[in-house]
Amino acid sequence: MNDIARRSARRLDWRPPLVLLLLLLCTATLRAQQAPGSGELRLIDAGGVAHVQASLDTDVAYRVDGLVADVTVHQRFRNDGKDWMQGEYLLPLPDGAAVYAMTLHIGKRTVVGEIREKQAARKVFAQARASGRKAALVEADSGNLFRTAVTNVAPGEQVDVELHYWQRVDYRDGTFSLHFPLTYTPRYHMAKGAVSAAHDPGIAATQAFASAKSEPPLRTQIAVTLNPGVALARVVSPSHAIETSHHGATWNVQLRDPSVVPDRDFILRWTPQPQTQPNVASFVQTVGGAHYATLMVMPPQQQARTLPRELILVIDTSGSMQGASIRQARAALDLALKNLRPEDRFNVIEFNSDMKMLHPQAVQATPQAVQQARDWVAALNAGGGTEMAPALQAALDGHAPEGYVRQVVFATDGAVDNDAGLINIIDRDLGDSRLFPVGIGSAPNAGFLKQAAVHGRGSETLIPDLHEVGDAMRGLLARLGHPALRNLHIDWPHGAQAYPRALPDLYLGEPLLVTARLDAPGGRVQLHGQLADHAWTAPVSLDAARPARGLNRLWAQARIEHLEEQLRQGGDEDTLRPQIVKTALDAHLVSRYTSLVAVDRTPARDKPQALRDTRIPNVLPAGSAFAQTATSARVWMLLAALVLLLALAAAWWQRREAEDA
Repeated sequence: MNDIARRSARRLDWRPPLVLLLLLLCTATLRAQQAPGSGELRLIDAGGVAHVQASLDTDVAYRVDGLVADVTVHQRFRNDGKDWMQGEYLLPLPDGAAVYAMTLHIGKRTVVGEIREKQAARKVFAQARASGRKAALVEADSGNLFRTAVTNVAPGEQVDVELHYWQRVDYRDGTFSLHFPLTYTPRYHMAKGAVSAAHDPGIAATQAFASAKSEPPLRTQIAVTLNPGVALARVVSPSHAIETSHHGATWNVQLRDPSVVPDRDFILRWTPQPQTQPNVASFVQTVGGAHYATLMVMPPQQQARTLPRELILVIDTSGSMQGASIRQARAALDLALKNLRPEDRFNVIEFNSDMKMLHPQAVQATPQAVQQARDWVAALNAGGGTEMAPALQAALDGHAPEGYVRQVVFATDGAVDNDAGLINIIDRDLGDSRLFPVGIGSAPNAGFLKQAAVHGRGSETLIPDLHEVGDAMRGLLARLGHPALRNLHIDWPHGAQAYPRALPDLYLGEPLLVTARLDAPGGRVQLHGQLADHAWTAPVSLDAARPARGLNRLWAQARIEHLEEQLRQGGDEDTLRPQIVKTALDAHLVSRYTSLVAVDRTPARDKPQALRDTRIPNVLPAGSAFAQTATSARVWMLLAALVLLLALAAAWWQRREAEDA
């Protein structure tokens, strides 16, 4: 055989395996892109066949009485695989939810959960897992996320975890509302502005997300029994199609569709008839000899001179804002820019992995400057990380000229996994600014946005979709232009413990909500504050307050949040932890240091049988391209590796040919 023939033989020997390797790697890449359906976990066997391993259904039942809601959440874990299973799921709940009970239903057996210190609950759960007994564990993860784990579920078996929590109803601009987060926006781990995990644990495990195109669809049902205490003009949901009926003063609300994909927050709003809109509402409860009260007071309507403002607009352009979210954010900022007056000053800041400012400092809102800013905002696109700290620092760094009100509007989905460092920045740098977070997207991090507003002495605004941008921003801009009720304080009866301790400024249409534990029932409360040009005071009698349920646990939850806030600010953990644990155990609440655990005493799995760990994914929020973007990044990395492999193979082949030539 001559030299040319030998070189050709080598090429024929090497090329087929190289092509085959390329095809195999491309096939693996395509399989990696196939996300499981919502609420299910699929494993792909050696033959490339996908098997559904675990699935999850959710039913939510609300009972609303006045300003308080008692909520029951049923989660049904089904093992559709061939192995015994332990499943985990991150359950988002409303900010401030006081989780107080869990029941485990296994066939006809019922196991009631117990509240324990977190490490003790984990130990009980681990012992149940090892001994083959069914068990469930619910513990706080971070922010408004709770981790639900169920172990020793047999093939073909279903386990029902029933959770109970209390929450307060929101009220603003004459409308009551509640929301239930059916999923959450993937959290970004910040490189800047984070704090020690001991004070803000973050998300401990890898986040799992699935496409909303589920096969089969996840079944989610929501029903609300509404006793508002006032005559209603309307009941609506901007997030889902609903059906309503009412008998006397009680309204019944349910989703119109029997099955919905959990890819957005459920929002329900009800508006009182004009003559029944409250300006003062008080509720009381007595439990075990202890007395509780919740107070809601609306600030007085007033016509006052509108001061010129220095408006700092911040827009999140990170990867989690891709899709509808960035369009919402651009529309919100554009409306704010159009509403600037010539006497106002302004600046615009955008951030993702980096931060950019339109101007080094605020400028006068001339027509030319405003148009330049609108064009700049319209050209922004989403991509990259969520490094929020530098943008927050830049927005708060500055002082408005004499006679100006300095306001910061911060449009973001809040998709960060460690909030405490950002709250520290607000506490440190706020100065004379007021912070107004605008929650963007179908499942924003509402807990962080609310805390940022409280510490920023402003208020949060949530915009679930593009159709609501106009109304939501006009409402916010109306509040920004209205003087606040400042320097609020309350004179409670002697011995009362009331939360929150630090009261925020109030803007037009925003109520003051406070919960207190009292030494004795009834009594008189006096409120004090400062209007634009004179002092304000209002008396409230608790003797005529309406009875309510759940105030004891809402008070305990507020106290826990207050103690955790002290911990975040550097308080002594050895002193604060026992207080948090005692408050949580007394009220039977899940907290940073306490969890709910339920164990079936009957062994179900023989120890030799294998137990497969599974993580049931949350559904990617509607309008978000985060998960696809992340998958795409992995695909591009793999393709880059393939190109590198081909380049190396080609270089090696050329070198061999050169040696043989």
